Amino acid sequence: MDAIELLIHDHRRFEALYDAYERSRPVATDAEKQALVDRMIQGLTAHAFIEETIFYPAARQAAPQTTDHILESIEEHHVAAWLLAELRDLDPQEEMYEAKVAVLIEQMRHHQEEEEQDWFPQVRAALGAQRLEELGGRMQAARDEAPADPLDVPSARA
Repeated sequence: MDAIELLIHDHRRFEALYDAYERSRPVATDAEKQALVDRMIQGLTAHAFIEETIFYPAARQAAPQTTDHILESIEEHHVAAWLLAELRDLDPQEEMYEAKVAVLIEQMRHHQEEEEQDWFPQVRAALGAQRLEELGGRMQAARDEAPADPLDVPSARA
C-alpha cells in the first residue's frame, strides 16, 4: 500500500470510529464511550507520528508548494494531541467529556478532508508511485515505534 493510500485507509478507520461514537453516544455506557475514545487515542497518535516523522518531510521536500498545508496539519496534530491527552485522563462522567470528543471529531474530519482534497494530489504527483510505495512500507513498519502518549508525538512538544 502506498503512503497516501495508507493514510486515507487510516482516515476511513477513524471515520468509522467517529460514526460509532456519535451513534452510540445516547445509549452507550461510560465504559463503551471510553473504549471508543481509547481506540481514537491509539490510532490518531500512531497516525500523527508516522505522518510527522516520515510522510510530511518527504512531501515537503518533493512538493514544496504544500509547505503551508503541511505546517497547518502539524498544528492541527498539536491541538489534537492535547485534546487526546485530556480525554485519556478524563472520566466520561465529566461535564466537558462529550464536548471535547465532539471538538476532536470535528477537527479531525476537517483535517482529513483538507489533506485528501487540498494537497495529497500534489504530493502524489510529485513523489510518484515507487517513492510512495517505499514510504508506505516505512510508515507501516514505523507504527510499532509510535509513542503511546499523544503528547510524545513531535508536534505536541512544539
